Amino acid sequence: MNNETSRFKFNWPLPASILFVAMMCGSVSAATCEGLAELKLPNTTITTAQTVAMGAFSPQSGSAAPYKELPAFCRVVGVIKPANDSEIKFEVWLPSANWNGKFHGIGNGGFAGSISYAGLAGAIARGYATASTDTGHNGGDASWALGHPEKIVDYGHRAIHEMTEKPSLSSRLSMAMARNAHTSPVARMAVGRR
Repeated sequence: MNNETSRFKFNWPLPASILFVAMMCGSVSAATCEGLAELKLPNTTITTAQTVAMGAFSPQSGSAAPYKELPAFCRVVGVIKPANDSEIKFEVWLPSANWNGKFHGIGNGGFAGSISYAGLAGAIARGYATASTDTGHNGGDASWALGHPEKIVDYGHRAIHEMTEKPSLSSRLSMAMARNAHTSPVARMAVGRR
């Protein structure tokens, strides 16, 4: 994948699917958001599904100041394990109101092995449903790669694929959310590396 953002029509993605399923409501209610924690998805564990009030998000490390102006959103946190040595962490943020009908997948640069909270915040502030992944490892160097061929595959392409294009996960999330509301599906998707 190059450094430019790829744009393509909606294709029922994973966290994107969480987003879109939730987004099929036009906005995500607290009951709908928390209900995402109960979804059973292949190779996926959703660890958190919570409504975050306007200006209330605070990352585990760093200052909360940059996030004080964020609108309310649904935060879904999870782990995908498509192979024995895989552990792909992801977050999906869904606007609680004023969704622009689009998804923006946040990529990583270099060996970045972390969720991009700044990227998620920028996208949610502009009305996008958004997702980020740690590409299956922690840290900014390649020390995790030695002796872990599945983690290399995760980093190389599988983590982004799992985050955005996995049809079975997306469609299940979409159907679950669609039961609670009726609106149009995602209009556009953008996924790129920083």
